[in-house]
Amino acid sequence: MKSDRNILGLCGSLRRTSSNKSLLEAARLLAPDGVTLTLYEHLGDLPAFNPDIADDAQPQSVTDFRAALARADAVIISSPEYVHSLPGSLKNALDWLVGTSDLVDKPVTLFNASPRATYAVAALNEILTVMSGRLVSGASVTLQLSGRELDAAGIVADEAFSAEIRRGLNELLKTIDT
Repeated sequence: MKSDRNILGLCGSLRRTSSNKSLLEAARLLAPDGVTLTLYEHLGDLPAFNPDIADDAQPQSVTDFRAALARADAVIISSPEYVHSLPGSLKNALDWLVGTSDLVDKPVTLFNASPRATYAVAALNEILTVMSGRLVSGASVTLQLSGRELDAAGIVADEAFSAEIRRGLNELLKTIDT
């Protein structure tokens, strides 16, 4: 079993005060010893996906994104729902992985800051399944953060929220070496 584990957090929202981003930051703070959760902050820097761009000519932002994903033992995606779907920035990032093996068999779970975001969750489940990510549904976390305006420290301070995040992290960690 590996002693150091790396988890990549992808937030579908580009908002500075996103509850989904706060949820991922809280997970970073609650990660157990030996686990590094890195929040990928550059989804907005990725150009629109173009399948005509060859791997050897891809923009540096795409190379950096794929390298961050390659370093990760697992991925947590936390995303809002926009018009019954994913935000364009997250869908675009996932599109840049089409035709690669970057997500194949990689454990992926979904953290959700609003139980109402069911269409986004369903879309992510479908996309990640098609991309052959190893979806770890037992590690998924759904909290009611919308309307609460909690930052990461506020989420961590809430005993029920922090217990649920720890549970999700521990379930995800169980799948890394299997």
